[in-house]
Amino acid sequence: MDTETGAAPAPQRAAAPHPPPQAGDLIDGFRLERVLHEGGMATIWAVASEGCAAPVPLIMKVPRIGRGEDPEAIVGFEVEQMILPVLRGAHVPQFVARGDFSRQAYLVMERLPGESLRPRLDHAPLPADEVADLGARVAAALHDLHRQHLVHLDVKPSNIMFRPSGEVVLVDFGLSRHDHLPDLLDEEFRLPMGTGPYMSPEQLHYQRSDPRSDLFALGVMLYHLATGERPFGAPTTVRGLRRRLYTEPVPPRALHGDFPPWLQEVILRCLEVDPSRRYQSAAQLADDLRNPNQVALGERAGRTQRPGATRRVRRWLTSLGTELGTAPTLKQASDVVARNPIIVAAVDVDAAQPQLLEQLRETVRRVVHAEPGARLACVSVMRTARIGMDQLTDGAGRSVHVRQLVALKHWARPLAQALHLGEGRLTYHVLEAPEPAAAIVDFAQRSQADHIVMGARGNSTLRRYLGSVSAQVVAQASCSVTVVRAPQPE
Repeated sequence: MDTETGAAPAPQRAAAPHPPPQAGDLIDGFRLERVLHEGGMATIWAVASEGCAAPVPLIMKVPRIGRGEDPEAIVGFEVEQMILPVLRGAHVPQFVARGDFSRQAYLVMERLPGESLRPRLDHAPLPADEVADLGARVAAALHDLHRQHLVHLDVKPSNIMFRPSGEVVLVDFGLSRHDHLPDLLDEEFRLPMGTGPYMSPEQLHYQRSDPRSDLFALGVMLYHLATGERPFGAPTTVRGLRRRLYTEPVPPRALHGDFPPWLQEVILRCLEVDPSRRYQSAAQLADDLRNPNQVALGERAGRTQRPGATRRVRRWLTSLGTELGTAPTLKQASDVVARNPIIVAAVDVDAAQPQLLEQLRETVRRVVHAEPGARLACVSVMRTARIGMDQLTDGAGRSVHVRQLVALKHWARPLAQALHLGEGRLTYHVLEAPEPAAAIVDFAQRSQADHIVMGARGNSTLRRYLGSVSAQVVAQASCSVTVVRAPQPE
């Protein structure tokens, strides 16, 4: 049994088929209890660890060997055996153990309660807010995997599970590509790999290294959940698959007249044939799905007619250019994610001195200028009471929230002009919370921000004793934090 969590050794092919496992069998200390699922490529067993208590409920995935399965399915299992042990975090099942093909191939991992997302398709179309919430959670999980140098390449409802906390867990990495591991599927086969309805155009061109392929698949899933239809049908032949290279999906508003324009903008952007016209990171997609009122509406949002011949020709020419181009390496594609960060500017528009606000604006300008693909989220905190009634209007009867939002936009206006922030790259958020530091940290975590820029006020004894907001953010944030101070008079 190999229970290391580092990179897998070179995989070993099975010398001869083994008899299928039976309930009650003991395999390397794991007792098979019952079959949970029997698919075409593998059987999933509920198992118990003999001799020691497992920290989590366990399942064992056993490939179907020697029954005429496609060889790529066997290689795909080897791929998953290599990849799962190197992944970390809440968005993947916890790896426990694996067995190689020389004796009995298997994978033991955490068992996730509940069902996959697949049954929700039976209830489509779903309300827009539910689609947006599901999509944002899936995008957050994908962003975490992409930052771990992985492209999933088989994003679909049946591969999406949920923790009791609501966090999305991606499963089944048999078609995935990891930057630090051999790509056995690419080395051994030359055919499009994926699940027909969800495959991206570049996968049809045998390109397996672009994280934006996962965003295309997520767009297909969002379209289906929101409309009840698949954007490209369910093709079973290569010819049918290639139709997406020149046939645009029917705009959701042509199927449902009351479909929200902002959601159509988001979905159709995911389904662009050219990866450079999609969202460039899953975090930015999640941000739009969480903030529909700040989605920049373009031509996509207004489409209400089925695409005509001219648009089909344009899409085909675009796909042809993508096919003839050089496929990016996974390192280059991962750099796309790194070059499109989310930067949070935390601004105390009510209490900060003008000199500090100006210095903060200049620092944010330099940070965003250095990252041409960055999205800037301007955040201000409206402090609320822990107990009792909040004062929601000022002395003139104006909404405090609206007044703070207007002030935040006024502060950011020079940035928008200087940096030419378009295509939804600038958003504004007034957070209502009793603790500003906790609100900023929570917002940055939910939006998967890469960098927080904020100001710090004076160094009074009381502030040093109680702890400043900026010090708390620096201590608690999981991303980089830049703290700005106003220039001191000479």
